[in-house]
Amino acid sequence: MSEGVCATPRRIGFYAGTFDPVTIGHLDVIERAARLVDRLVIGVAKNPGKNPLMPLEERVACVEEALPAIAERVGGDLKVVSFDSLLVEAVKAHGASLIFRGLRVLTDFDYEIQMSGVNRRLAPGIETVFLMASERTQFISSRLVKEIAGYHGDISEFVTPGTQKRLLARLKARAAG
Repeated sequence: MSEGVCATPRRIGFYAGTFDPVTIGHLDVIERAARLVDRLVIGVAKNPGKNPLMPLEERVACVEEALPAIAERVGGDLKVVSFDSLLVEAVKAHGASLIFRGLRVLTDFDYEIQMSGVNRRLAPGIETVFLMASERTQFISSRLVKEIAGYHGDISEFVTPGTQKRLLARLKARAAG
């Protein structure tokens, strides 16, 4: 680089969730967020308080399986990581300055605005960006996908084939005992 020419800083975003399981709604937010930054880090939270059905490694694998198709469409730099810390600490550790959060319904907003305020207090240099769920995915939640699958309903419209296979295997193993 020649003297006096400043390189444009890379904009790094962080999209976090438990992703138990990752849904097409999550993937839609990932794709849209990836278009807004040079690099998007997808953080899969350990979050034992939510008592996830799928182990952390499987949740990470489900997200990783879906990324090549998204990266091909957006040409973005996407990376999946797991974390077991405060969100802002994970964001800082990966050099991000933006937290992306998806909003489906008004109740999501109530919770997310509180989290945004706390995160801003903990890390004033990190901004939160809210992306509204698209109309085709706003009704999808991980909780409902697990419930439908638990009653042997068809979840193929809500998750990728790899995620569906893993989730159904987990539910079968849980039922067996």
